[in-house]
Amino acid sequence: MTARTEGSARTEGSARTDSADRADRADKVLTPEEVVGQLRSGMTIGIGGWGSRRKPMALVRALLRSEITDLTVISYGGPDVGLLAAAGRIRRLVAPFATLDSIPLEPHFRAARERAAFTLTELDEAMFMWGLHAAANRLPFLPVRAGLGSDVMRVNPELRTVTSPYGDGEELVAVPALRMDAALVHLNRADRLGNAQYLGPDPYFDDLFCEAADAAYVSCEQLVETAELAKAGPPQSLLVSRHSVTGVVECPNGAHFTSCAPDYARDEAFQKLYAATPWTEFSARFLSGASEHDYQSAVRTWHEEQQ
Repeated sequence: MTARTEGSARTEGSARTDSADRADRADKVLTPEEVVGQLRSGMTIGIGGWGSRRKPMALVRALLRSEITDLTVISYGGPDVGLLAAAGRIRRLVAPFATLDSIPLEPHFRAARERAAFTLTELDEAMFMWGLHAAANRLPFLPVRAGLGSDVMRVNPELRTVTSPYGDGEELVAVPALRMDAALVHLNRADRLGNAQYLGPDPYFDDLFCEAADAAYVSCEQLVETAELAKAGPPQSLLVSRHSVTGVVECPNGAHFTSCAPDYARDEAFQKLYAATPWTEFSARFLSGASEHDYQSAVRTWHEEQQ
């Protein structure tokens, strides 16, 4: 399930830890273009958030403005998957679903899947989570009960089971680690060192994505001083720590059109437009610009036209 061998993952993980230790106190602020400049075709990319909620859409759009392709994408899928699939950038997708929440099935994902544009590894939601845990802890797999007795084992014949070495002898699914070359996540607030905070009702699994990857890039609604993070919410809201972050990007409205509670709700009107518009037409109007500013301007213009 992972794109890496165990030996290379151990070496890369150690190198990343050393690099992170050296950079712990460094200013990690980047632009979306600088983040994408550190990515390459053929990589395994994890994308945080859940469905159409708090997705790092500005970073995904920056990826679309590049020539990067042939990606393995690991995601609780939403429009991030839809955009990349429609643009032909995905070689393989590892996901438990691809949804827009208020629209049950992501339409551009569905269209790409129906024309067999990429390979799909579909996991149970819990299996996916434990795959992230395994990768975050640099384990090759974790044994779980999730998936037993379901068609997950049938549609993923490469999955294996293990037998408990203790007296119970229970058979469990060996969920492989979901290791990544890079992770992209979006949080409400962050400081310049890479500490990041969620202020909404759900942390999703953004911390696991960052810890499971060799490099992690956090976009945020607002960069603040470190002391301000402690004032904005309780300690448990400080979801992502600087030791697991490679770069930070300030992107106001950077999760659009997904939600980023409490900063803003999902742009339901625009999401409906996205879902109903042919890809070539949508991308020509909203994604053909040279920057995130061009995208945000195009969205504002569209909203003005609806009044």
